[in-house]
Amino acid sequence: MSTHPYLRAYMAGIAVPTILLLVSMTGFVVARFMYDVSVPIERIIVFPMAIVPNLWGLWNILYVFLQSRRRLPLGFHGVVLACVQVSIAVGLTRLLNFQIPEVVATAFPFGFPIVVVVFYLVWKHLVGLFNTILGIA
Repeated sequence: MSTHPYLRAYMAGIAVPTILLLVSMTGFVVARFMYDVSVPIERIIVFPMAIVPNLWGLWNILYVFLQSRRRLPLGFHGVVLACVQVSIAVGLTRLLNFQIPEVVATAFPFGFPIVVVVFYLVWKHLVGLFNTILGIA
């Protein structure tokens, strides 16, 4: 299976965030309409729904491209993506003048290391699994 390695890398990259976005949106809809949780997430939901899976797919293509030139661990590659995504998210909230809730701003110094560890594990195990299944690892 040596044809179209970048297309297969893109598909392996978008699988995980697409599934996670479906689960999280289901939870949001249930919380919003069944339990009347008021979270104004509609203003910024386009970022995770449109950009995140595509960014993960392109990031996995970059990993496959760099794999022949420089051997970089897949988990570390995912950690760099976490930093890129946080930078883009913060930039978009500033650009769109979206106020970050105080609880999120307070929890950021504690939550970001957890996000980095989660990204490392997800990229190492889940994206690595999909890369292996599709024959690009």
